[in-house]
Amino acid sequence: MSTEVRQFTVQHDDDGVRLDRWFKRHLPQIGFAMISRWARTGQIRVDGKRADPADRLSAGQVVRVPPGGDAPAKGGAKPRRELSEEEIARAEAMVITQDRAAIVLNKPPGLATQGGSGMKEHVDGLLDAFAHDGPRPRLVHRLDKDTSGVLLIARTPGSAAYFSKRFSGRTARKIYWAIITGVPDIADGLIELPLAKQPGTGGEKMMVDKSGEGQSARTRYRVLDRAGNRAAWVELQPLTGRTHQLRVHMAAIGHPIVGDGKYGGPEAFLSGSISRKMHLHARRLIIDHPDGDVIDVRAELPEHFANTMASLGFDEDDGDALPEPYKPGKADEKQAAKAHAKQVRKERRGERRGRADGRVATRKPVTKALAKRGPTKGKGSARPAAKGPGPKPTKPTGKR
Repeated sequence: MSTEVRQFTVQHDDDGVRLDRWFKRHLPQIGFAMISRWARTGQIRVDGKRADPADRLSAGQVVRVPPGGDAPAKGGAKPRRELSEEEIARAEAMVITQDRAAIVLNKPPGLATQGGSGMKEHVDGLLDAFAHDGPRPRLVHRLDKDTSGVLLIARTPGSAAYFSKRFSGRTARKIYWAIITGVPDIADGLIELPLAKQPGTGGEKMMVDKSGEGQSARTRYRVLDRAGNRAAWVELQPLTGRTHQLRVHMAAIGHPIVGDGKYGGPEAFLSGSISRKMHLHARRLIIDHPDGDVIDVRAELPEHFANTMASLGFDEDDGDALPEPYKPGKADEKQAAKAHAKQVRKERRGERRGRADGRVATRKPVTKALAKRGPTKGKGSARPAAKGPGPKPTKPTGKR
């Protein structure tokens, strides 16, 4: 138990957080009852002034925490797992870059991100290698077990909250490389197909939902090179974050990712010396940093992927030109306008039914501004990626 007054400077990734939440992030062993008692008696100070647990903090402020209050919870704190030298070396070998807020790893294929039933080896189990004397780093997003590449780990609770918001808000830009079977008719396309869990699979397998009730899912793809009609090297950008989204979408348009037998079946494998492992790699991540900078990192290809690239005659240097961000075009705006008009008609039908039943109903104003909304969920397909106003895109004629 601490016997001295402690002073903490609020960091950028804690800017705007409530005082009680700050305690939960950085001093979780101190209970809310103790925090409230200290606040009532004036023992907690922020920049020398009394503070309430609901007060919001600003970066640069100094929080005064009195002695005590941090006795272990009943039953004792859960001890950290002691890692072997081999496990520590394995964790450190994955590091691309790290700082006070983040650790960026290049996850190898075959290593799960998180534990599960019968899963003993995973990235989460190796994070104690980076804990040292501070808080235990934590996951803020995931990659499939057989997918390799960039995996960002938050070093502190505050940075975990910050990065989680960037991922959930879709401001983080994730770029994947994949080798697919065949070549899409459209070289730069957008796939819009809603996804749902496949019944009877325990939630482990997804499918395209043709009922229109699935979750909206959108993927942009761009062909970087091709090996005749046998295979293509593509860049994939998930514009939504559904489970197995890239794998399901590419299989749905008739071009499964090489090695993905789960969704592509026998057609997902190439003959000859091409590896049967999954050829999906999180190549690049661009995300804001809590300090105001930008993290922009690339992950080197795993051996089997690099060998396939060489075997098919693809040059890795041709793939890192950053594409323009996707911008909704006229087709998207037209689709959004139709969806809005349909919603307005449904609401008006509800009003009429309400009047017939003697209920009071209010009508929402109709505005043209809503036509600027993005596409709504429903049936979708691969089509050219819009880059702003232009002619109406045409649908592909090839296999989907």
